This record gives sequence, structure tokens and C-alpha cells, in this order.
Amino acid sequence: MSEVRHNWTKEEILEIYNKPLMELLYEAATIHRKSHDPNVVQVSTLLSIKTGGCSEDCGYCPQAARYHTDIEGNDLMSVQQVKAQALRAKAGGSSRVCMGASWRNVKDGPEFDQVLEMVRTINKLDMEVCCTLGMVTENQAKRLAEAGLYAYNHNLDSSEEYYKEVISTRGFQDRLDTIDNVRKTNVTVCSGGIIGMGESVEDRAGMLVALSTLDPQPESTPINALVAVEGTPLEDEKPVEIWEMIRMVATTRIVLPETQVRLSAGRTQMSREGQAMCFFAGANSIFAGDKLLTTPNPDVNEDMKMFEMLGLNPQKPFTKKVQPQSVEAKDSQFEALGEKPKWTRPEHKIERNEQKKQEALELRKQ
Repeated sequence: MSEVRHNWTKEEILEIYNKPLMELLYEAATIHRKSHDPNVVQVSTLLSIKTGGCSEDCGYCPQAARYHTDIEGNDLMSVQQVKAQALRAKAGGSSRVCMGASWRNVKDGPEFDQVLEMVRTINKLDMEVCCTLGMVTENQAKRLAEAGLYAYNHNLDSSEEYYKEVISTRGFQDRLDTIDNVRKTNVTVCSGGIIGMGESVEDRAGMLVALSTLDPQPESTPINALVAVEGTPLEDEKPVEIWEMIRMVATTRIVLPETQVRLSAGRTQMSREGQAMCFFAGANSIFAGDKLLTTPNPDVNEDMKMFEMLGLNPQKPFTKKVQPQSVEAKDSQFEALGEKPKWTRPEHKIERNEQKKQEALELRKQ
């Protein structure tokens, strides 16, 4: 096992990121093999259980209600719909289902109760269940854990400094507080970010400082390449070059040696050769299926062909941690508290976000 450090500095991480590529790859691959099987990659399916209409202003997100995009919104899916999708994902080789809802934060009530039932249902299919539902309180995290949740995703997105250039409707500390609430349960943490939003390499290192200083470090870390969607404030950002992605994956592997590094959004822009180098550099998880919430993703059959070509095997569920047991709703030890936590709304102005908001208002008048 590799040494897990919680005192990485930005300068140290930048030095790693900027190493000659062959040296960086060798170091990352060596560390990867100490904690992981290099020929095993987890396949997960990301399912949007409630799409669109979000009140946040995240500059990268087509689900923000204030922007004009071609995303079709939908209300919360039924438990049976989710079960059918989970069974389809399992048949396609996925061992984990991650359910995403376009909420700012979880609110107690019938919809959250429905999500808890979805968690119970998928866990009984012997699949790992992950949720990304926005900010959660300690009690809500405990209710999710009791239902059988395996992981909770809450990305830091970027460095604390650059975060303010992307989002104005919530604070970076809210991200950390939610992760802290999840850590009070037996649910694992999934947290990473996005590159290609106009941030500097220093910001990428800053994000890894924030993730690595968490104790314990996240059990999984998605590295997303921005998928620039028309109508969002970041629509004109240039695509991330594959070399940037490889360097980011390798650096993440070195800084977070025991974490599963997830090759997430942006894979449609990557060749098989590029993805293979990311796997060599330490990525050991992908999202399968034709969509990642609302953005395109490679077809699962294409992924399986790639696995066969590279000699990779899908990771079985509950390899890293034993399967949680689901407690039925009627036997729950926790009840809805009707909490109204004061998650922050910094509401500083981000010029490009405001511009896209105004453009959307004009388009809706037409």
C-alpha cells in the first residue's frame, strides 16, 4: 500500500504535474499497482432521476433554470423506472448506479422518501448505490446510509479560489460541510472536479490540495473534462487536450494513492489510445451508458470492446467495502426533521453567468 499523505502543498503537486510525461506516467503507474489491480476498472452508470430546473448558477451546467439550453426537464422518476434502468445497467456490466437529482440541497418530504426507496431497491439488486443530490444535513446522510447507500458524490469542482469564478449561488465551505456530514455515517465519499473551465494549472493543483487534505481522503474522485454546452456561460471554452487529462489523472493517482480515480465526463472526445494512457496513469473507473446526466457518453458496447482490447476486467461490486444492509422504511430509526439549514448564497456577480442569464430571458420573450 502507498503512503497516504494529508499535507500536500500546491507547490509539491505542481512539481508532480509538470514532470516530463514519461517520468510522471512511470511514477503514477508504479503507485497505482501498489493499491489497485491495474487490469480491473469499475464500470458505473449515472442516471438522472430528476432533470433540469435547478436554481443554482453553475457556469458549466445545462440544468440551471436560468440558462437557455436544449435540456428537457423531467420530474422525479418512479422507483420502478429506476429499478428498470438499474437492471439494464447491471446487464451491461455496471456494478454501481449513481443517481443524480438537479437539487440545490435535499429537502425532507415525499420526494426524498422516494429516493430512499430507490436506494433500497438498487441495493437489493446487489449493486453499489451512489447519490448526488446536492447539500445534505447529518440526519439526511444518516437516513441515506440506513437505506443502504454505498457512496455519496459531492464534487468540489475546482480550487476554492477559482470556484468563485464558476458558481455564485453556494459557497465552497458548503461542499466541505456536506462531505463532513456524510463522513458521520458509513457511506463512502466520491468527490472530484472539472478541468477545462478556464482555470489555471495552479487551480487544478489547488483542487487536489483540498481533496488530499480531507481525512480520510475520498474513496473515489471523478476527473471530468468540461463538456461545453451551448447556452451555458462556459460554452466557448476550448476542449481539454488529452495530455492535460493524462497529466491530471496521473497527478491525482500520486496524490490520492488509494482512491478510485474516475475517468468521467468528456470521454467522447478521447480516443481509445488516450483512454488507455489514462488507465495506465491510474484511472480505474468509468461511467458507462449513452449519457452522463445530460451530456453525451460512449456507448456501453464500445466500452466493452475497449476493455476486451486492453485486457481489462470490470470490477465486481463491493470489492472495496462490504455491502451495506438496507433498513426498511417502517423499521427506520431516523425520521424527517423538516430541517431548514442555512446553506450559503454568496450571490457575488459572475459577469459571464449574468450575461447568459440575460440572454436566456430575452430568448424566452421571443
